[in-house]
Amino acid sequence: MKIICIGRNYADHALEMNSPLPTEPLFFLKPDTALLKDKDFYYPNFSNDIHFECELVVRIDKVGKHIKAAFAHKYYSHFTLGIDFTARDIQQQCKENGLPWEKAKGFDQSAPISSIWINKNSLDLEKSEFKLFQNGILRQTGLPKDFIFSIDTIIAYVSEFLTLKTGDLIFTGTPAGVGPIQIGDTLSAALNGQVLLELNVK
Repeated sequence: MKIICIGRNYADHALEMNSPLPTEPLFFLKPDTALLKDKDFYYPNFSNDIHFECELVVRIDKVGKHIKAAFAHKYYSHFTLGIDFTARDIQQQCKENGLPWEKAKGFDQSAPISSIWINKNSLDLEKSEFKLFQNGILRQTGLPKDFIFSIDTIIAYVSEFLTLKTGDLIFTGTPAGVGPIQIGDTLSAALNGQVLLELNVK
């Protein structure tokens, strides 16, 4: 199982990061050890600037390679919410030195994810929204209709390079509003008003 994360899939997030809009999907990987399910998040001692990035997550249902966008919808059936935790200070250091930044994105427990999955047939993504709250304060609102690249386009693109396997997860990108967390914080994420993910930072 692999975790595929899409970068800059919302124009407002690209703007807040001072990054150009992508012309094709940007993706990177997190290892399975990054997964965190229904547990508290413990702030790692190697960073002083961990940021939250709430995202809609898609689970792949079957093996596929070179999938055409027109058939991509056959490869997934459920959504949930997750958080892409990023060690922003480490990421910046790596960027400045022209180095890969997996350690800033793929560290242990950097991908909290809900254990509740929503069938896509019960959702209209064009009318859906997800929200991230930090200590009860709204920090992010994501509208899948604002994706730069649709889920089907993402699946088609990624499958040209990587074989998708059953159980693979795709984090589809975060909207504007990302920010730092502190020990003692409580984070919660809701999809169409239903809280799917809650965790404490310790």
